[in-house]
Amino acid sequence: MQFTSEQRLDDGVLEREFTLNEIPGILWTPGSASAPAPLILLGHPGGLHKMYPRLAARARHSAAQGFAAATIELPGSGDRPRSAVAEQARTDLRRALEAGEPVSNEIVDRLVLPLVEKAVPEWQAALNALLSLPEIGGPVGYSGGVMAIGIRLAVVEPRISAAVLFAGSFVPAAMFEEARQVTIPLHVLLQWDDEGNDRQAALDLFDAFGSKEKTLHANLGGHTGVPQFAGDAAAQFLTRHLK
Repeated sequence: MQFTSEQRLDDGVLEREFTLNEIPGILWTPGSASAPAPLILLGHPGGLHKMYPRLAARARHSAAQGFAAATIELPGSGDRPRSAVAEQARTDLRRALEAGEPVSNEIVDRLVLPLVEKAVPEWQAALNALLSLPEIGGPVGYSGGVMAIGIRLAVVEPRISAAVLFAGSFVPAAMFEEARQVTIPLHVLLQWDDEGNDRQAALDLFDAFGSKEKTLHANLGGHTGVPQFAGDAAAQFLTRHLK
C-alpha cells in the first residue's frame, strides 16, 4: 500500500488516497483516537470519483462514531481497465431495463460473477494492508453494495464481524446458496420503489440468508432516496457489533 495524498477535512478526519497493486483507494481515520480504530469497508457500485461525495459522507459519519473507513475501486470501473464481456453485459442489462423487460439470469451471471471473482480477493488484500496499519484494529464491518460482493465476503472472510448490505444490485441465482452460508449479523437496506431492483428477488435473498440475526429495513422511495434515519439505524447496528 502506498499513500499518494492526504488532507485533513474540516471535522478533523484524515483522508488519505492510496494505491494497492495499482488499485486506487481511500482511507478515512478519525481526527483523534486513543486506540486503534475498528474498520468499516465501504462497498459501492464502482467509480470512486463519481461516488466520492456519498462515500466521504458515509466515512465522516463513521469517523464521528470512532471508526476508520476505507474503500477501493472496483475492477473495470474508474480508470481501471475495462472488460469487454462486462461492458457488453452492462449494455444488455441497460437495454432490458429501458425496454421494461425481465433481466435474464444469463445477463446477470455475465455481469456479476466475474466481478465477484476478481473484486473479493482485492478487498481481502486491501484488508490485509489496512489491518497492518497501527491506527487500525479490529473488528471489521462491511457496509454497502455490490450485494453479491458483500455476500461472498461475508462467507469467505472471517475477519468481517457484521455487514450492512444495500439491496439494489442484481444477485446471480447461484449465489443464493452462498447466502445460506452467511452467519454474521446482517442489516439489509431496501428501497421499496428502486427502479433498477427486483423487489421480490431482494426479499427472497433476505429470506435465504443463514444469519440468526438479520434485519430488513425497507423504505418507500427510489434507489438514491434512503432516508437519514435509515442510515442512522445502520450506523447504530455497526456500532453495536463492532464496539
